[in-house]
Amino acid sequence: MDVEQIVTGYAQGYFLMADETGRRLGWYSSRERTLIPLDERFRYPRSLRRVLNSGRFRVEINQAFEQVVAGCADRETTWISPELRKIYGQLHRAGWAHSFETWEGDRLAGGVLGLALGGVFIGESMFYAIPDGSKVAMVKLVEHLRSRGFQVFDAQMMNPHLERFGAYVVDSRGYDRLLQRGIRQRCRFC
Repeated sequence: MDVEQIVTGYAQGYFLMADETGRRLGWYSSRERTLIPLDERFRYPRSLRRVLNSGRFRVEINQAFEQVVAGCADRETTWISPELRKIYGQLHRAGWAHSFETWEGDRLAGGVLGLALGGVFIGESMFYAIPDGSKVAMVKLVEHLRSRGFQVFDAQMMNPHLERFGAYVVDSRGYDRLLQRGIRQRCRFC
């Protein structure tokens, strides 16, 4: 697959995943998509507010892209195969894929991996190496996307962690409308 094909697939509402064996990479879509709100519906726990106010973490963009991809893939069961890791690298070099990172001193604390298409950020995965690292990344990423005029933050699939941030589900038809409107926006991720 070349970069143009991959970007076209994401722009049509598909995403790449490896099967549970990690041998076969395929395109997937779903009847429902999970979105992180970029408006007043976004929320986070009070305890995290204290962490954010402490100044313990700093934020960087694309300073450790490969490390973030590796952190996201380093799970007992992962859908990020070696082939998909290479594809993310290609997308990153072409300016489509990004890592949004939190650092504690000189140590990578956590991060979010995703693709930016116009005014749409498609979050592929997130990880943490230090507690609260990915949560701080999520809050700071939402602030960043708002400041850049992004319209959609697609988290793909719901989980209890995302629900705590106000994530909500839209059906595929609603998602497609938001996606098509969002990708026409002229937003720069970094």
